[in-house]
Amino acid sequence: MDLLLDYFPNGLTLFEALGLIIFSYFTSAVTATVGIGGGVMMLMAMASIMPIISVIPVHGAVQMGSNGGRAWLMRDHLSWTIFIYFLIGSLIGAAIASQVVVALPKDILRLILGGFVIWIVWGPKLRKRNVNPKSFIPIGIGTTFASMFVGATGLLIGAFMEPKLLGKMNAVSTHAICGMLQHGLKIMVFGLLGFAFSEWIFLILAMVGTGFLGTFTGHFILNKIPEKIFIILFKGLLTLLSARLIYLAIMELWIK
Repeated sequence: MDLLLDYFPNGLTLFEALGLIIFSYFTSAVTATVGIGGGVMMLMAMASIMPIISVIPVHGAVQMGSNGGRAWLMRDHLSWTIFIYFLIGSLIGAAIASQVVVALPKDILRLILGGFVIWIVWGPKLRKRNVNPKSFIPIGIGTTFASMFVGATGLLIGAFMEPKLLGKMNAVSTHAICGMLQHGLKIMVFGLLGFAFSEWIFLILAMVGTGFLGTFTGHFILNKIPEKIFIILFKGLLTLLSARLIYLAIMELWIK
């Protein structure tokens, strides 16, 4: 056991590390079944266990692997026009975010994370709309900038990709490659800012591996749960985790 613990970063117990690896399987299963949500659940789990400063970069690395695998499998359906414009916007958004991301205290990050997820779960949903491919330049700027702070912005990107207009396969595959790009830029920014990804590499690879398995088996596992009950449990879990982060942040800020 002690030998295995050497592969994981300091600050995580063996139980916590194995818990994240197993949870990656189930969050991928959620995404495979519901279409969205697994990345947000993983973000909240990481924020409850890991040092808050490590959550966004490590989550980004795991999600890059997940999105990359899906994009590769569906590469024949990609909308390269949308992706190129999104790439331009994302580069601008990452450059702007790199100037301010390190200036935020950890408790402010907790407030942003908790508030963001509660808004995603209970707030009004963005209406999907028909947009010109060039509109993905500002979309890339805004969502990439936000991803540096809140981590999971796949729901925001998806709001601008209408399957009825792009086609189901195009929408899913293009969403995946845009997510992969966004998380890749996040890794680059945090790496340049000095984040030590090498300390987390074993955990990241293990989580990507179990997540890949979860993608294939998610439907079999989660279809056993009635949809209405699953939605209630899903929203309840995210709300509780978000409320805990907000509570911790407020208590720390209040003490200060």
